[in-house]
Amino acid sequence: MSSPVELQRLAVEIAREAGELAARRRHEGVSIAATKSALADIVTDADREVEALIRDRLAADRPDDGFLGEESGAGVSRSGVTWVVDPIDGTVNYAYGIPAYAVSIAAVEGEPDPASWTALAGAVFSPAVGELFQAARGEGAFLDGRRLTVTDPVSAAGALIATGFGYDPATHAGDLARLMKVMPLARDIRRMGAASLDLAGVAAGRLDGYFERGLHPWDIAAGSLLVLEAGGRVGGIGGRGPGRTMTIAAGPDLFRRLSDVITD
Repeated sequence: MSSPVELQRLAVEIAREAGELAARRRHEGVSIAATKSALADIVTDADREVEALIRDRLAADRPDDGFLGEESGAGVSRSGVTWVVDPIDGTVNYAYGIPAYAVSIAAVEGEPDPASWTALAGAVFSPAVGELFQAARGEGAFLDGRRLTVTDPVSAAGALIATGFGYDPATHAGDLARLMKVMPLARDIRRMGAASLDLAGVAAGRLDGYFERGLHPWDIAAGSLLVLEAGGRVGGIGGRGPGRTMTIAAGPDLFRRLSDVITD
């Protein structure tokens, strides 16, 4: 198996190429190909084209690795490494021309389940602003060559916290009730619409913390590694790992406080 740094290098190379394709297609005009779980949960033709590019490039370079993508499902790993990919994270932003979307590519070891995998390398590329976040296990997290470090505010009501809401209207009441529990910790709230960029923001110290229910493996694979390598914590509730039930990311102290109020 290649080293995390070698996997990171490949993730960065492909994320840049995929992001440039996504940006070109955005400039040409976006067509919505389908809805998925709910009316707001859309997929564009560009999502599918960008994921196909990523999958083909990975298959050419690392044919024994597995693949788990948002649009094309899973492929079995023979090497122990699986690539977990969101071709365009923030598809609604992308479709509306809001420049908050990203290509997210991660290499993980073990089953492609965030509760049990070991993340090895990841890249989150935001083509609209030209920023590329990257990390390799044990090597730190970086934005365009600058090492990243999470913040960890200790004052009451001093944290800038991001969150998101599910596509299913039936979940919105619970999401809003949870947000009300978090508000006493917050200086303010941000809702950007792209989990990979929220996690990258925590790693970069642009956000103090982030929480969201309902995330999939491809939403968090690369971004979670960025947070961990920047000195933060990522997890769920009740000591469980991150995932569909809940994902929380922050510096160690704020992580504990968020976990306490969300679990309460």
